[in-house]
Amino acid sequence: MALRKCPNLKITPPDFSLYSEYSKAFKDICRQYSPSVEEFSIDECFLDMSGMEHLYPDIIKTAYELKDRIKNELGFTVNVGVGSNKLLAKMASDFEKPDKVHTLFDDEIEEKMWPLPVRDLLFLGKASAQKLESLYIRTIGDLAHSDINVIKSMLGNKAGEQMHSFANGIDNSPVESKQRQVKSYGHSITVDEDVTDFASADRLLLALSDAAASRMRADGARAYNVCVTIRDNHFKTKTHQRQSEFPTDITKDIYDVSKELLREAWNGKSPLRLIGVSLGDITKESGEQLSLFGSNNDELDKKRNLDAAVDSIRNKFGDSKILLGSTINTRRPKKK
Repeated sequence: MALRKCPNLKITPPDFSLYSEYSKAFKDICRQYSPSVEEFSIDECFLDMSGMEHLYPDIIKTAYELKDRIKNELGFTVNVGVGSNKLLAKMASDFEKPDKVHTLFDDEIEEKMWPLPVRDLLFLGKASAQKLESLYIRTIGDLAHSDINVIKSMLGNKAGEQMHSFANGIDNSPVESKQRQVKSYGHSITVDEDVTDFASADRLLLALSDAAASRMRADGARAYNVCVTIRDNHFKTKTHQRQSEFPTDITKDIYDVSKELLREAWNGKSPLRLIGVSLGDITKESGEQLSLFGSNNDELDKKRNLDAAVDSIRNKFGDSKILLGSTINTRRPKKK
């Protein structure tokens, strides 16, 4: 669609394997400064520097050293935010960019954070920000000085209390260095042209099921839950899901369930603009894997062997080197 408007547009494909490689490299550098590092996203992490004062007595100098090492050794810039908790450090890191170090300590909240628009507060959603702005709560400082009961009545008890605390710079969550457990695997695709028939939708479902299942198998995981999401050309979204007694990582089984869920959610009349498949209720526990449809052992072995062969070829030669037959000419989602 972009090329239709800008025929001379230069398109550079994403390279997720490269992103992952550099993400690991930059976090490995961070771990040289603290044993407690929490991964926040592919390009962000928290470092707990508590107890490191003897090694790094000047925390600001250390922040600049870390920033410059990443730039010199890996070739890209980062912002480093320094604060007395995770919230303040994250808010500081989002100040002026790029290649900067910013601080946000307790005695700097009034000057540096409170004048910011309320929608800049970490984890405050767009809809919640609009509710607050409708009551003339337009800055983070306004929120910090508002009656907490009013905020809770607007945002709900839990969210209202948390946002009010955040506006006052309060965040007691620890830096958790353990790796976060993946809770789901999924892919979705927004199509260039409306999907109006089940045959076209099924081809997309197969590509999506294949991509999500292969990622899950790479992590040695299986799913109890399969969920299909659709959005029509009026932006109406529906989701249907099914829970199984037995977990699976078999592409064919996941695809078969996805087709049934699609037919429960869509009558084929409203053109679709988005289709997604997600696998949830993840387990890595060992044990006998049974089919969602009660396949016998021979059928299960054939399915497992097929998936294993496909995964092996892709790992060696790349995702594009082998495609399931009915997905030819269908864009396969990239690994994330």
